[in-house]
Amino acid sequence: MTYKIMGITAGRKNGNSEILLKEALMRCEEQGADVTMINLRDYHIMDCTGCTACTKAMSQGKHIGCVLDDKDDKKKIMDVMLDQDAVIFSVPTYDLMPASVYLSFAHRSLSYETSFLETIGVIPHKDRVAGLIAVGGSTRSWQSMSLEGLQATMFTTDLKVVDMLLATRVPGNGQCLLNEELMQRATLLGDHIMQAVQTPAEQRKWLGEEDKGWCPNCHSNALVLGEPQWDGVYYPVECQVCGAGGTLEQDENGKWKFVIQSDGLLKDRTTVAGRAKHLEEIAETQGTFYSNPENLKLVQEKKKKYIAKKFKTIE
Repeated sequence: MTYKIMGITAGRKNGNSEILLKEALMRCEEQGADVTMINLRDYHIMDCTGCTACTKAMSQGKHIGCVLDDKDDKKKIMDVMLDQDAVIFSVPTYDLMPASVYLSFAHRSLSYETSFLETIGVIPHKDRVAGLIAVGGSTRSWQSMSLEGLQATMFTTDLKVVDMLLATRVPGNGQCLLNEELMQRATLLGDHIMQAVQTPAEQRKWLGEEDKGWCPNCHSNALVLGEPQWDGVYYPVECQVCGAGGTLEQDENGKWKFVIQSDGLLKDRTTVAGRAKHLEEIAETQGTFYSNPENLKLVQEKKKKYIAKKFKTIE
């Protein structure tokens, strides 16, 4: 069987992000994969307008797509990406988080939210895996949200992350080529992708460094203090990325670890069922607003003050 593997980058042409991605993809190709690669800088991707038309429709059991589908290249890319068995993303970090070129692309994916579309019966389920590469000129302290930022964009299109690579201290164009260990790690990421796609979906697991990240569920390094959610669910500590809930515990050696509680994966964003909980939230919050004509009337009346108010701008 031939597996389809796609690479998506958002860095400079022939720069570190593209080179590391190609290294991983070449490893996949050597093992028989059908490989496609794009650089988002070669395409026209408009920003999400925030109209919420896609989620409003899905919360009502309908699918209308994105209002920008026929205005740029997003749908063209997604039609190919969603047909893949695996996708490897390689994105530069300019200031703590993934480059804006990539984020503009990723934030338009809500209209493709596979768990929502599966829930309302529009599309069948398809298992996909992903590998993530974040690249920057500094140590992790100045790339502290780069991998986590990429992870946070995987759930929407049902991509299970099986490996992540943080490429640090490579500020020069192509400088990664001087770091043999880094290049070998990119090769290994390609191996892990091929291992994952050849493994039955229900048996796929994390293949990166075993102790990577605070969260044992998604291996992110981002934890936040919990607070009551819309339906009353509360966890003392939450994984900022996957939504796992639990608490911090100290082992016999004094080392702290994040321990997920018994119901802590109720809203696990890495699963279709967990993400479908968010569709329930959207239906409840949007439904409460839109179903009452008095709400719309009152908002329009109150908005007049802000529509009329003008400040000086920049010409």
